[in-house]
Amino acid sequence: MNIYDELNLKKLINAAGTYTVIGGSKMSETTLDKMNEAARSNVEIKELQNAIHNRLAALTNNESCVISAGAIVGIYLCLASAISMKYKKQFKHLTKSEIEKAEIIMFKAHRNPYDRSIGLIGCKLIELGFANTIDIVDEETFEQAFTENTCAVFYLPSSEGGWVAPGALDLKTTIQVSKKHHVPVIVDAAAQLPPKSNLWHFTKELGADAVVFSGGKYLKGPQSTGVILGKKDLLDWVSRHNFPNYDIGRMHKISREELVGIYNAVKEYVLSDEEEEGNQATWIVNDLIQEFDKSNCFTFESSYPNEAGQPMPRAKMIIQSSKINVELVRDYLLSKENPIYTKIDNGYIYINPMMLSLEEYKIVKASLLELQEELK
Repeated sequence: MNIYDELNLKKLINAAGTYTVIGGSKMSETTLDKMNEAARSNVEIKELQNAIHNRLAALTNNESCVISAGAIVGIYLCLASAISMKYKKQFKHLTKSEIEKAEIIMFKAHRNPYDRSIGLIGCKLIELGFANTIDIVDEETFEQAFTENTCAVFYLPSSEGGWVAPGALDLKTTIQVSKKHHVPVIVDAAAQLPPKSNLWHFTKELGADAVVFSGGKYLKGPQSTGVILGKKDLLDWVSRHNFPNYDIGRMHKISREELVGIYNAVKEYVLSDEEEEGNQATWIVNDLIQEFDKSNCFTFESSYPNEAGQPMPRAKMIIQSSKINVELVRDYLLSKENPIYTKIDNGYIYINPMMLSLEEYKIVKASLLELQEELK
């Protein structure tokens, strides 16, 4: 019996995207096999970390790599390590007053529920600008924010159509100014894959000191992992603080199975055919548009990029009938024998093909046709 059947839980068809609340993405059979292999033997965790970190750094064209317990822990470790690097001593040896006066610069437009890990550090957050297009922070204003206590700059890259608000200085200029002050820039790119070139774009091409990706989103690794890539000097400090060392990262443990899982997932992603995956997503969106073109119930249009600003299309449902609303559609799809999970975003239902196999898409399409028939 399947474990979800045993627990009396319904398995979802994911037509929403890589959302944490439904487990992110699904791992490949090869990744699952490798994790099973890892579980069957013991190994020195530090040796395993070193081997995987070195291979992933080379694979992604970066100086260094560290695997963390999720992207949010990766951000936490990077910022804490930037403070340690400033004081030249491990975080566990810093005094409360040293930590409290340490400053992290961040644009107010980049504040979000995922940055709460900064508060756990106990440092001072310096917010610049506003989350809108009025009085956008310019280079001069940004430069004036640096003090003798500035330890790092934390940045969320934005893209047209993504969820990050306007109002921040561009990343290239942010990095250039920060380098003048010898302050590291840490980039939160948790959901910024694809394209796979982002694995080295922020660091090798733009010069950021570290970039953090979620392991359980488009990388299709264990959801509880994060991938930190970047400069060796900063990531050496991250490694000192990371588990299994007795410092702030000790409580954020990652199993040997997860380490092996994310290693294999990144390998597969780097070798994947990004163009083919994009073409399949586009085909699904276009097929929905054509199938329901004449419908009096609902039609579809292409929405690009998707909700996270990734370069993949979604199918945006346009309600045409007064008999239904987006909540009814969402609940109807969830009530099917093969429940389909969708998200309501800004008042619209979207069918996101990012995590849909072609077989799953057939079920989604059939369910939508059944709803249309019932509404006639």
